[in-house]
Amino acid sequence: MVGSTVKVEVGSEAGTRSRALDAASEIRSRIARGELAPGERVPEAKLAESLGVSRNTLREAFRALSEEGLITQIPNRGACVAIPNINTIIDIYRVRRLVECQAVTEAMPRHPAIARMRRAVEAALEAQDHDDWSRIATANIEFHRAIFELADSARLNRMYAQLTSELRLAFGLIDDPAYLHAPFLERNEAILELLEAGSTEKASAALRDYLLLAERILLAGYERATTEG
Repeated sequence: MVGSTVKVEVGSEAGTRSRALDAASEIRSRIARGELAPGERVPEAKLAESLGVSRNTLREAFRALSEEGLITQIPNRGACVAIPNINTIIDIYRVRRLVECQAVTEAMPRHPAIARMRRAVEAALEAQDHDDWSRIATANIEFHRAIFELADSARLNRMYAQLTSELRLAFGLIDDPAYLHAPFLERNEAILELLEAGSTEKASAALRDYLLLAERILLAGYERATTEG
């Protein structure tokens, strides 16, 4: 929500850089929540006001997000939310298979992240009863965030935050969330049950098949969307 006042920014260069990083983090979160759509022009003045930062600070945040592939800056036109391409999607899923499958294979019994996976599964099933595919997409992201957390690595958790934003952009290109997410509701629960039973190798194998299928579905949907567009 846009605030009524804008913070006056004063202080050191380090302070300005910190505010830019905070602004970038919030924009990244808005993309991950689906509040900013791929290709959408970002109104600089309105966004700066809502974040409580100056436009110069916002531009510094945009530069950081451009390096992450989340924002595209067009000369004389301003900033737009990036539109992912085929190579981006393929690379995201390659990274996910490397990290998530290994994290599941090496998961410690009764790791707290397993309980978070269970909550995400239950949230998705409840959302399905209400045909709420936006909540299902969010629950699915939380399910996989918990898988990253199995690795007990702050660095990997930060990586997932960026991957989440890029995935949301890819999802946003396809106007059929049921097509994207319905095949995986039961698969999430099956993987979780294997993990809860201590069958980490089987859970990892099931997850690898899951991610290969998810990549194929997303690429096929992306190709149709871009062709029709």
